[in-house]
Amino acid sequence: MDLENKSLRVGFALTGSFCTFSSVLEELENIKNNTDWTITPIMSEISYSTDTRFGKAQDFINKMENICNNKIIHTIQQAEPIGPKSLLDLIIVAPCTGNTIGKLANGITDTSVTMSVKAHMRNLKPVVLAVSTNDALGNSAKNIGSLMNYKNIYFVPMQQDNFKDKPTSIVADFTKILPTALQALNGKQIQPLYL
Repeated sequence: MDLENKSLRVGFALTGSFCTFSSVLEELENIKNNTDWTITPIMSEISYSTDTRFGKAQDFINKMENICNNKIIHTIQQAEPIGPKSLLDLIIVAPCTGNTIGKLANGITDTSVTMSVKAHMRNLKPVVLAVSTNDALGNSAKNIGSLMNYKNIYFVPMQQDNFKDKPTSIVADFTKILPTALQALNGKQIQPLYL
């Protein structure tokens, strides 16, 4: 089946690795331009409301909503119906911070993104995580390892981004989000996982 040309309903969630937002939104635009998917944007409350040296929250909100042609889900209350109403076929979390990874691994649903994933997973549908955290090979390693054993969770291939100055930091190759998603929709983890 040609999943790129099939009309699927996809959630695309941003969490607070602000330094990656421009790269991630560029890839989101690429996905939107190369698929027939209806994309629902999702942002964690922190991502939705925080200005940083990497840009203003409102600018990222505007860009994401323009790409997706949909309003952003940014509260737990907005995210909760994703499960009972079976609103999505796939959720992509990119970037996925160590904080979000830890919450997902331990069943904590106190953000719009973690609630979106929890609600979606009750329907046994795939979730794609694109890791971006400075402690992926440190404290977050156990949570990443745990999630790798969860049914219906798939990872975008990742690599150390600065092994000299940040030896425990890993960032996903965001250009591989779409091929990872296509494999996940077929129940497969793209390989190789570590680049």
